[in-house]
Amino acid sequence: MRLPRTRPRSLAGQLFAMQVVLIAAVVAGCAVFAYVSGSAQAEQTATRQVRAAAVAVADSPSVREAILTPDPSAVLQPYAEQVRRDTGIAFVTIMDTERVRWTHPDASLIGETFLGHTEEALRGETFTETYTGTLGPSIRVVTPVRDGKEIIGLVSAGITVDRVSSQVREQLGALALAAGGSLALGGIGTYVINARLRRHTHGMNAAELSRLHDYHQATLHAVREGLLMLDGQRRIALINDAGRELLGITPETEALGRTVDQLALPAPLTGALLASEARVDELHLTADRVVVVNTRPVVGGERRGTVVTLRDHTELQALSGELDSERGFTQALRSQAHEAANRLHTVVSLIELGRVEEAVDFATAELELAQVLTDRVVGAVEEPVLAALLLGKAAQANERGVELELAEDSLIDDGALPSSLAQRDLVTILGNLIDNAVDAASEGDSAAAVPAQRTGGTDAGRARVTVTALADEGELLLRVSDTGAGIGPEEADEVFRRGWSTHGAGRGLGLALVRQAAHRNGGSVELDRAPEGGARFTVRLPLGERTTAAHKKQVTA
Repeated sequence: MRLPRTRPRSLAGQLFAMQVVLIAAVVAGCAVFAYVSGSAQAEQTATRQVRAAAVAVADSPSVREAILTPDPSAVLQPYAEQVRRDTGIAFVTIMDTERVRWTHPDASLIGETFLGHTEEALRGETFTETYTGTLGPSIRVVTPVRDGKEIIGLVSAGITVDRVSSQVREQLGALALAAGGSLALGGIGTYVINARLRRHTHGMNAAELSRLHDYHQATLHAVREGLLMLDGQRRIALINDAGRELLGITPETEALGRTVDQLALPAPLTGALLASEARVDELHLTADRVVVVNTRPVVGGERRGTVVTLRDHTELQALSGELDSERGFTQALRSQAHEAANRLHTVVSLIELGRVEEAVDFATAELELAQVLTDRVVGAVEEPVLAALLLGKAAQANERGVELELAEDSLIDDGALPSSLAQRDLVTILGNLIDNAVDAASEGDSAAAVPAQRTGGTDAGRARVTVTALADEGELLLRVSDTGAGIGPEEADEVFRRGWSTHGAGRGLGLALVRQAAHRNGGSVELDRAPEGGARFTVRLPLGERTTAAHKKQVTA
């Protein structure tokens, strides 16, 4: 038969038992100490009492006069008994130098020999001893009676040990009562404290708490989501490794105990972390990342803090942008295929009508228009990712009636860009800038279309986006300008903020991602006015020694 496994006592129970034993030991120790010290004090008090009585009797003139009479007992016995009753001691014995008693509480023992030591008293000294006499064990003092320098008698005063013990026992009763009260009070206080501890530890024992702590630490370091806990004063009470990484807090920075507004986070993110209400799946940007923020207040009668979870949305957002670009490419290719079919039908129809030369001219002109940009891009930009992106964006822009052209000074040699510069970041930067420029140029073109037609304008008024891509002297320059309406000075500081857009809700993340990707690669983004009147964005990214060496090789060649 398998015996059931007994669960170890909870931490609160162990502490309660330990504290009860400790309190009991302390109280018992104090009681023993008080008893021992009380006994010693009682003996000292009794000794002082009998010594004072003995010395007082020995110094009394009437005692000296009585000793010199023929019958000392007749005078001394009543006097000694009166002193004994007045002082509460057990006996006062007056004797001659031969230890023959003149007084005793038991009158039948008068005239007999005193039981005890007298040698020191006969030498003129007063001494104390514990001796068993006719009344039992007693604490006694023996002192000489002097007539001038001559010792004419001895006085012994004493108190029985039983009487001293009875006094101690009386004190011991009060001591036991006080000790019992202290033990009961300590036990009740310990029980109340440990009951509260049991509630806080949920009845777990020390091993369970230790195991829970180990699991807690392992979970904090293993979980990929960022976890941040704030106390009631909005100070950081806990943050895991992922949370530090997502918020850009270096391991050397002591984050615990600091308030959120001391972390130098973007204002919208700081506001979300400090908000009293819950936040669900809010998108925010740090200097390097796109994070999804969820917050939930911890309440229990009063605000106790906030639990914050952070998810890295950077890669997902980049993939989403790439997916949008791929969809745009697909739509542009579909449109081009449809347009190519129309043009092919036109060529076939011209041939059927016998106008072969016109058919050849029409087909050649269309091929030349498409080939010019392709040759220009391939010749100037040998980086395949950027070349493919520019050709795809050109097709998209053409579909919307916008001409995308590559600036004459554009030049990026093959291998000029280092591997540390992520291709995804290049796509994010250049793709978003071109998309915004095409949007702005197409809107500006639709507003100016009617005046251009009325004045007989041609391509001079056509919407256009100009792209410059140049790797030169250790940096990559990406510049995109358009012929749109431009961006006013009052909005120049807001364009890179998440949510800023002229196209309504749900937009406005592209430029924020551009600045973030540039910052992540140690670069910068600048905004000014293009010569055509629209906006011009300039991104500069450092390339390091590899690009510089490639540039020198080009110059030498």
